[in-house]
Amino acid sequence: MFGTVVVGVGIAGLARIRDLMNPMPSSPSEHLKLFGFVSRRSFGNINEVKQINLEDALRSKEIHAAFISTENRSHEETIRMFLEAGKHVLVEYPMALSAKAAHELCEMAEQKGKVLHVEHIELLTEEYKQLKKEVAGKDLVKGTLHFTGSVLDENKTGFPAFSGIARLTWLIDLFGDLTVTSATREKQKDKNYSRMTVHFQTASK
Repeated sequence: MFGTVVVGVGIAGLARIRDLMNPMPSSPSEHLKLFGFVSRRSFGNINEVKQINLEDALRSKEIHAAFISTENRSHEETIRMFLEAGKHVLVEYPMALSAKAAHELCEMAEQKGKVLHVEHIELLTEEYKQLKKEVAGKDLVKGTLHFTGSVLDENKTGFPAFSGIARLTWLIDLFGDLTVTSATREKQKDKNYSRMTVHFQTASK
């Protein structure tokens, strides 16, 4: 069995715990053993999974990999700690708040001989796979991707572009590399409202 720990117990972290405790039959997950979860908040146990502190998770010889499901801003530091401790790492998208940091982390994982995997689970859904089939072989002339959500704490999630970067990855996966041609941001603090509008061009303009 391959020992794991989940770091962060928001929506994504709780989903990880649920799936690790109830792996699909004959899937690789059956070979993973969840030893506990790490959180800044005190929970005790969640679904019979015990809370452990970060230092114990880093030191444990039984834990081989960490599933990081914390806020975006803390991804980089947490990845570094687990790689330094000789653990494999799976992290929710995005890996870091800058391309430079992401490249450094990949190099670090390679030097340590560890797997650093960034998971963007939306790209694995049936709806997305269907969308990809529909656009295959077609030329993009013009299009709009609009999505909404609650206003996020920028101290935890980073600049608003990072709150929506998972959606932008859809476009790159569907249409290839994109170039930003313009970007604007509108904020109305009294209404707790924020909107970012970005225009991109494909390689074929």
